[in-house]
Amino acid sequence: MSILNLSTMKTKLKLYREIKELKTKDLAQLTSIDQALISKFESGNRIPTKAQIVKLSEVLEIPLHEILPLWIKEKVLAEVREEPYALEGLMLAQEAVVPYGKKQFYSESLLKKLNIIDQLQKELNALRNYDSYRITQALELEYTFESNRIEGNTLTLRETDLIVNEGLTVSGKSMREHLEAVNHQEAIEYIKQLVQKKININEREVLSIHNLILRGIQPEYAGRYRDIQVMIKGSEYMPPQPYLVKDEMNQYFDWYEKNKIHLHPVILAAEMHEKLVTIHPFIDGNGRTSRLIMNLILLSKGYVIANIKGDYEKRMAYYNALEEIQTNHSKDAFHHFIADVEIECLNRYLTILGA
Repeated sequence: MSILNLSTMKTKLKLYREIKELKTKDLAQLTSIDQALISKFESGNRIPTKAQIVKLSEVLEIPLHEILPLWIKEKVLAEVREEPYALEGLMLAQEAVVPYGKKQFYSESLLKKLNIIDQLQKELNALRNYDSYRITQALELEYTFESNRIEGNTLTLRETDLIVNEGLTVSGKSMREHLEAVNHQEAIEYIKQLVQKKININEREVLSIHNLILRGIQPEYAGRYRDIQVMIKGSEYMPPQPYLVKDEMNQYFDWYEKNKIHLHPVILAAEMHEKLVTIHPFIDGNGRTSRLIMNLILLSKGYVIANIKGDYEKRMAYYNALEEIQTNHSKDAFHHFIADVEIECLNRYLTILGA
């Protein structure tokens, strides 16, 4: 049975459990949910609570944006199935709910792109047997090259490769540029470890990522929030005063905890990127750290690295989309920009695998 065609919660739960080769008793131990209850969920005789369905999705690695709509459907049907005017009531409810959800998070055009992303991701997953570490290594090197290029690093892709993979020194390039290449590549390895260990985003991990980015460059500020006021070159936006940074970052992590299961992963990743770079909590390395946090989320949800190009046209589109949020509080352009980047990167990965 194709995962793409699963339309009921019970079928999806059972199939994902079988894919992981777990028995109901195994799943019960992993989730602390009674085995008899799990059997009733899979037979359709019982509907999980919100906490139970979230826990099951985490253990079975079912994307919440796939399972929660099915869970809501079952809850609604359980309430209204026998009511004589159920259909009329549901239509009225749809009128009240859909405009809010789409206006708040997803316009029709953005929703279309998110659907394309999810379809491309599933196509890529079907071809993972043809993947190799050499492809991953090459694409991660490109990410290091482009992310540093956005920040003004002048190394070419070939020079970045020589420094990162061959340990060579490139004549005419500064020590800082060499360190930026090595540090960023190590930061990629670090976020991959976080994904593998399923470690949640928290202050310690964000500071650790930033510490890797500035290690050997500005060691006194590596992994530390700024204690002075900063300005963003070429931007009208003024980041918060240093005495506000700690509280702003606490709110940042609180926001993540409250929204991580409600937003599409690409939107969640874009939001966490934008919010961090808007707080601008560090003396330097805010952009690279923000993009790494974004890609940590994408990788943890099975997507590919969203590699924003560092050429003039892409860089200006990127900066302008961020500026639109920071000065006009309009997120649409940035959401679309990140969605477009992810579509481009997924299509490229599929092309490499011969799709």
